[in-house]
Amino acid sequence: MNNIFFFEAFEEERKALISFGAEDLKADFSWKTIQEADFSQPPAPIISVRTQSAIPVEWAPKLKAILTRSTGFDHLTRYRIAANCPDLPCGYLPLYCNRTVAEQALTLWMALARKLPTQIKQFKTFHRDGLTGTEIKHKNLLVIGVGRIGTEIVKIGRGLGMEVQGIDPIRRLDDLEYVSYEEGAPWADIIAVSMSLNPENHGYFTRERLSLVKPGALLVNVARGEFTPLENIVFAMKAGLLGGVGLDVYDSETALGPQLRSHSTHSRPDDSPLAYLLNADNAILTPHNAFNTHEAVLRKSQQSVQQTRHFLDTGTFIWNIDE
Repeated sequence: MNNIFFFEAFEEERKALISFGAEDLKADFSWKTIQEADFSQPPAPIISVRTQSAIPVEWAPKLKAILTRSTGFDHLTRYRIAANCPDLPCGYLPLYCNRTVAEQALTLWMALARKLPTQIKQFKTFHRDGLTGTEIKHKNLLVIGVGRIGTEIVKIGRGLGMEVQGIDPIRRLDDLEYVSYEEGAPWADIIAVSMSLNPENHGYFTRERLSLVKPGALLVNVARGEFTPLENIVFAMKAGLLGGVGLDVYDSETALGPQLRSHSTHSRPDDSPLAYLLNADNAILTPHNAFNTHEAVLRKSQQSVQQTRHFLDTGTFIWNIDE
């Protein structure tokens, strides 16, 4: 029997895991989520997932450990509660993609500011009507969640000559001005979301909060989809509150990802918020891919093998979700 099974391991990641010795650990792989793979029992005593797999609660007594190959681990915290297994060892990877995810946030807000989707569409006619964008220098950037990823976003914003403020209950940066949402939202030209998910901030962008933003502001979420319910985002766009939105994450990804991969039409009916965003020129949707650079995939794979080897040797992870 294998020691560990890696779910959600796309081709580049699988090759990187093997290159760092995953096969020596008696590992097997699938690009599928758990629900797509349709195993009736755990395929190994240790399983590794990302964020889209729905782990059956009945697997908990049969598992020795779970490793998430992600910086966030809220899904494993919820799983341990649902399965009533508070002592199940769970590990995560806090260090591999901080700059990578921050650069995705930059990519999204720059593309929105310069109306890149419309530019690409209008190349066929070479018309420039409606393509006038905006410069980023001197614009106001509000970073919600100034942890490892948020700190990198702050650095990027300052490097572009932007004015930067942050929202975070823990003030890690001495030279950053921290504000409340009520202070920052009317000030910000761009809002970048990079906070960790917890029960208190689930559904963070309510219609009331969105009504406070500067009209025409750009909103970018590279953290968790639960912060930006799509129906609220569409409301804000139709009301002219948001000038554009860039999303890499979505609520209910455990259902959405498999549905889109299977080309299921009921996942996006014509009148759904998702359908609206897919057809909006001022919305950019990416498939939870902010982590995915060559450099980050190598770091993630190396650290995943390191975490697994450490657990097999010691019975604990280097980075545990309880620490």
